[in-house]
Amino acid sequence: MKLSRSFTVSPDHPSLPGHFPGNPVVPGVLILEEVMRTVVGGNVEAIWSKVKFMGPVFPGERVDVHWNPLPGAIRFECRVSERVVAMGTFERMMDKMA
Repeated sequence: MKLSRSFTVSPDHPSLPGHFPGNPVVPGVLILEEVMRTVVGGNVEAIWSKVKFMGPVFPGERVDVHWNPLPGAIRFECRVSERVVAMGTFERMMDKMA
């Protein structure tokens, strides 16, 4: 079963001014945080088994996240339009204590 949802990083996100000045690019760690929030919700720990970034994501672009639950893991792919920008696999570990 393949599932999907989207997210967008606002151009005024606090991580963008330093990443990179004059030509902001969404940091990879922020993309992974949004993937986690999109796929399983917040407050979850995970082991990222494999992640590959294939191209930049710019502020304001809609990122479509597609994922497949596998036995013990989740495989995901992020696209901006038809362009694959990230893909990988992670294992959901446990809910964090609030």
